[in-house]
Amino acid sequence: EQSDQCPTCIFFDTLCPAALWLCETEKGTTNMTSKKARPRVGSDFEDFLREEGRLAEATAIAVKRVLAWELQRAMTAEGVSQAEMARRMHTSRAVVRRLLDDSDPSVTLATISRAALALGKQVRLKLAA
Repeated sequence: EQSDQCPTCIFFDTLCPAALWLCETEKGTTNMTSKKARPRVGSDFEDFLREEGRLAEATAIAVKRVLAWELQRAMTAEGVSQAEMARRMHTSRAVVRRLLDDSDPSVTLATISRAALALGKQVRLKLAA
């Protein structure tokens, strides 16, 4: 099932607080309570994840979700099936399924590069502060 919604807004099958607030604002359903009643409002989501010890896990899952989403969209746009993708990558369909599984963050750079090349794309990585 393919969604047009960017997976960076999705965190463990729910919208992150910032995305949820934005969706509620657009629908006009926000509940504007005081900051004292909601002490986390306005705090940085990364700080929350860091405090909970889940930042690395959440980052890995977010990156994988974006990667899987982009690959699936590119495959759909070109009419490439998983079997055809596996053939182009010279690998098994199981590898392609794992690559497209947004909940499995374990994927190698070599596999990502082969997938991109199979679709006529490039991979660009960037370390950000």
